Amino acid sequence: MHSSGTTGKPKGIVLSQKNVLAAARNGHAAGAFDENEEILAYLPMAWVGDYAITVAAALLWRFTVNVPERQETVVRDMREIAPTFYLAAPRSWDQMLTTIQVGIENSTPFKKWLYHFFMDRAIAAETRKLNGKSGGILEPLGRLLGEVIVFGPIKDQFGMSRLKNAFTGGEAIGEDTFVFYRALGIKLRQLYGQTENSAINAIQAPGEVRLHTVGKPAPGVEVKIAEDGEILVRSDSVFEGYFNKPEATAEALEGGWLHTGDAGYLEEDGNLVVLGRVSEVMHTAGGERYVPNYIENRLKFSPYIKDAAVIGAGLDELTAMVCVDFEAVGHWAEVNGVPYVSYADLSQREEVATLLREAFQRVNKVVTEPLRLQRFVSLPKEFDADDGEITRTRKLRRKVVQERYADVIAALYDGSKEVHVSAQVIYETGEVGKVERILPIREV
Repeated sequence: MHSSGTTGKPKGIVLSQKNVLAAARNGHAAGAFDENEEILAYLPMAWVGDYAITVAAALLWRFTVNVPERQETVVRDMREIAPTFYLAAPRSWDQMLTTIQVGIENSTPFKKWLYHFFMDRAIAAETRKLNGKSGGILEPLGRLLGEVIVFGPIKDQFGMSRLKNAFTGGEAIGEDTFVFYRALGIKLRQLYGQTENSAINAIQAPGEVRLHTVGKPAPGVEVKIAEDGEILVRSDSVFEGYFNKPEATAEALEGGWLHTGDAGYLEEDGNLVVLGRVSEVMHTAGGERYVPNYIENRLKFSPYIKDAAVIGAGLDELTAMVCVDFEAVGHWAEVNGVPYVSYADLSQREEVATLLREAFQRVNKVVTEPLRLQRFVSLPKEFDADDGEITRTRKLRRKVVQERYADVIAALYDGSKEVHVSAQVIYETGEVGKVERILPIREV
């Protein structure tokens, strides 16, 4: 396996048979999956999560492993197979939610009324449950009717009618998305892991789901927090070392503990909270400590923001560059009669800026005053792995982005009202092009 290369060149990660089998046993003991699960092996085999589930866990616990015919048929194959276990990144759950919402908006008025009647009540009930509150006497009856009339058909359409164990991992998931799926009857849970620990560090238990935590350490996994706030892990699932990199191995496995590179803390009840990368803990000019990834993830809780890059290290204020989600914003524009001809055009519409501003204002309500975002720019293109701006797992390559958009960052702080951008684009054909645009600097 290889690391994603977020902060440098990817490193070879040596995982033994003992490591991946230990991870599979730990996951089973934590209730992540049962024996005889039916799964769809649709994830890249180069990702440790796929390997741990479709190879190690499948062999140990006798899974039925279904392989899609090809990438383009995954959705159809999912519907045909109806797996009992499903793991996906937050972005995949977001995209599915967008597809459901688009389908509902394009349906008849009566179907839309039925959907909102049952879904709004289910979301309210699930929100109460996640906050530790109980529902009314008639709530189970409403749930049963909603399952028959609305929820069941939606789950069947997306191949989730038999889903027992559903997980998200890799980064934080938006509260609205998380609550939606649980209201739909898909008991989505979060897990936390990394390649160096064969994918499984901590998992939310079925009855202990809280949005801000990733659950308790899995059985067989020890977790402690270093003095600098770094999460340390010890387990039989921890890797053997980095390939041909003894110094990096010694640094990562110092004292027998895996240094995850992530910052976080353990709550009194043992649940783990992950804040972001230790290497990304930054300080403003005023000395305020912040983790940009933490704020970026909360911006991406908005269905209209696909990617974000928060700026502010060594500066007086925090600002951000964002990339809109073309599918979600495009659908919103069509429903609301907002004309556009391209991604670059749509991203700069004033109506879209209002949507983005609302997302920024929501984030500003949950951070301290010195860390509130002051200005933003909506970029005319998405961050792209082919352009080196993100990894294949959609992790931000911060240094590349800051170098490529240095003029934009300067404009966010020098009082400019707009900035000229000339961004390189690599098309699917391999051809290299440019997107040129005058971008407004917008106040939050």
